[in-house]
Amino acid sequence: MSTGEELLRSRGLRVTRPRLAVLDVLSAGGHLEVDEITRRVRQRIDSVSTQAVYDVLGALSRAGLSRRIEPAGSPARYEARVGDNHHHVVCRGCGEIADVDCAVGSAPCLDPSVGHGFELDEAEVTFWGLCPACQSRRSADD
Repeated sequence: MSTGEELLRSRGLRVTRPRLAVLDVLSAGGHLEVDEITRRVRQRIDSVSTQAVYDVLGALSRAGLSRRIEPAGSPARYEARVGDNHHHVVCRGCGEIADVDCAVGSAPCLDPSVGHGFELDEAEVTFWGLCPACQSRRSADD
């Protein structure tokens, strides 16, 4: 049995070709938009609809096997890195996203001044700036 099959079954999900293909795509790394995930899944299995990929991503996210991130001004992106309380840095120029380990480590790493009765389990932090390539382009333009 493959790791993908084990992961799906361990979370109570049926094993299907689209789910295995999406897990495989996400496990390669990165912060991928749905269109890119769909393109890569279609390279692995002949026919899959974009809606089917959305459905798989929703199921994987709910099961804790993928993470959906939505930087401001960007479409939703998905990644396989879950459960480790990491954050992201986003380039204002090109939109590149990279992982940033949490300096505190435990979740939630920040405590709000008022919790409104919620049981908090996560704080989502996004750092913004310019990646090295965009910094170089900016310097060349000056």
